[in-house]
Amino acid sequence: MKADAAATIGDSEFDRDTRVTLREPGVYDAELSAGWTIINAVNGGYLLALIGRALADALPHDDPFTISAHYLTASQPGPAVIRTDVVRGGRTLSTGQASLFQYDEEGREVERIRVLASYGDLDTLPDDVRTTAKPPAIPPIDQCFGAGDAPDNAPPVPGSSAITERLALKLDPSTLGWALGAPSGKGEMRAWFSLADGRDADPLSLLLVVDALPPTAFELGLMGWVPTVELTTHIRHRPAPGPLRVSITTRNLAGGFLEEDAEVWDSEDRLVAQSRQLARVKLA
Repeated sequence: MKADAAATIGDSEFDRDTRVTLREPGVYDAELSAGWTIINAVNGGYLLALIGRALADALPHDDPFTISAHYLTASQPGPAVIRTDVVRGGRTLSTGQASLFQYDEEGREVERIRVLASYGDLDTLPDDVRTTAKPPAIPPIDQCFGAGDAPDNAPPVPGSSAITERLALKLDPSTLGWALGAPSGKGEMRAWFSLADGRDADPLSLLLVVDALPPTAFELGLMGWVPTVELTTHIRHRPAPGPLRVSITTRNLAGGFLEEDAEVWDSEDRLVAQSRQLARVKLA
């Protein structure tokens, strides 16, 4: 067990809002911030980063390599408890599991998310890269648009959008038809990503990045809440300073569920994170 995570992190808004405090071995207290809500609930990527911080403290290694989360019930701003368990502590990889709980009106614990993850040290990985993947073709940042650029007649996004104040998102105009009331019908979303307070990305914040863009369902003409059922994220490299490019694609919507495949590229054209999530959509 490492030193208390609450005493070892930075003072950016993201760091403060993902702070966890060790109560006893394997048990962490947290406060889910209302600043990371979208539509009806706390954002799933923010929650994954918060659990990821607890696991980084509980496991022998600091960097998430792969983390899979099942979202069981919607999380709300307020107190939470994270219970962790070290499954295996290896020399190069360690594996743990964690669950985040909140309390119902009768004071009973309700499990919100269950996670299984493997951690390691990204700095020890070899430099050999063999890939056919290419960075997404996104226009320069000054030719993309953020929340403050929305026209007065843009259709409203239902519910809260507090998370947009914490992010500096600049969306590719070709994926912004939904904001003008004319979705393209393509399941695509692309953007430049930074945190609004200027904090550079690190492996932990990449867990937020993969779930930070508007849902691809918006470009399919579906503007309601799109809750995540399962999200698996792979962290491939420690990101270089500077804005990130994020590309998310949906190829299949069937039976009221869609997948979102995300790629995150850093300022040095490296693929630093990938994810796939299954999400539920309301079709009518």
